[in-house]
Amino acid sequence: MNSDPTVNSYDVGGVRLARPFRIRRLGHTGFDLVSFDKTVDFYTRVLGFRVSDKLDLRTIASLPKDSTDLWSVFLTYGSDHHALVMVPKSFEEVFGAAAPGIRINQITWQVNALSEVVEGAKFVADRGAKIARIGRDLPGSNWAAYFRAPDGHLNEFYYGMEQIGWNRRSKPNSMYGLSFAGQIELPQRPESREIADAKAQGIDIDSGNQTPTPLAPTFPVGGVLLERPFKIVRLGPLRFFVPDIDAATAFYRDMLGLTPTEEVLFEGMRCVFFRAGSEHHSLALYPLALREKLGFSSHSQFMSLGLQVGSYTQLRDAVRFLEEQGCKIVNFPAELHPGIDYTVNVLDPEGHCVQLYYYMEQIGWDGLPRPAHLRRKPSAKWPESIEPYSDTFADSAFQGPLD
Repeated sequence: MNSDPTVNSYDVGGVRLARPFRIRRLGHTGFDLVSFDKTVDFYTRVLGFRVSDKLDLRTIASLPKDSTDLWSVFLTYGSDHHALVMVPKSFEEVFGAAAPGIRINQITWQVNALSEVVEGAKFVADRGAKIARIGRDLPGSNWAAYFRAPDGHLNEFYYGMEQIGWNRRSKPNSMYGLSFAGQIELPQRPESREIADAKAQGIDIDSGNQTPTPLAPTFPVGGVLLERPFKIVRLGPLRFFVPDIDAATAFYRDMLGLTPTEEVLFEGMRCVFFRAGSEHHSLALYPLALREKLGFSSHSQFMSLGLQVGSYTQLRDAVRFLEEQGCKIVNFPAELHPGIDYTVNVLDPEGHCVQLYYYMEQIGWDGLPRPAHLRRKPSAKWPESIEPYSDTFADSAFQGPLD
């Protein structure tokens, strides 16, 4: 068993790597909610996520007869079946009781092959990570392995997220028999065969969930009328306060293979930023001692959820829209989000911070971030337009129509 993360001992798609997997991007995440209806309303009506599916919790757990927490919802902004999974907090023990302060129900990492999920689960388990579940999840259809970080946060490797097409219909409930928990045997049949088999069984594959648009499209955004003056085009980064910055850094760097991009010393405390691809960071870790100093709520170790919008103009318009919606806008020091300049931070009904931004610094072939002195310092009064960086619009374009 290779324990040295500098030794390339594994063949991953014909490339020698130090682990039998390679994380390609931050996938999806989710919240355990106390204010369930209010929070779902915030992410859908205000921010523009749409409900791709609902899951009747009574089908997968024995809930008290007097429980009013019967549903979880899956939210998306694009073609991935879900980017956010909203679950009532009373249901948080579905993967085992979380540690106090854990309000995120999953941190997911996309790999490129089913074999990487299987071998990745073995790799982290051999190195002491506690496996919570392995199998295939529906709604969403993704093959996954769940395991815990040292601070208790549930991480996931996944492959094969269901894609929702032009008609915005998810897979029907009658195909949920594809879900299972347990060892994944390789190889598995392709999804095209699953669909053909479902048709042969008489299943109406076009009978899945389709959520209607609740608002009238009145805002012109890049030449298209939308329901709000901005469009979410990417999820991440995630930011966390952690009790042991060294242990968390070792887990995400050495076990999961995320690349440290930069470290910031803030009020004498070390903050670490990791990337999965070319973005400056997908994950940021801050010492728990900073939480109170920065004015964040003591109920959660979660600091903020990043959401990228399509342009700087959209970000400026989003500020006015959020203020008109009565949202509480907050700030945290720009030093704590290197690689992002202009940003607006708003609290959701659970008290968690959502960070909207338009630009994330991209890391090139040499793996070096832009020196701090060459980064833009946002002005208090935002200009109508700004000068581009060399890597402005260098990230991947949003696929599909904006609506």
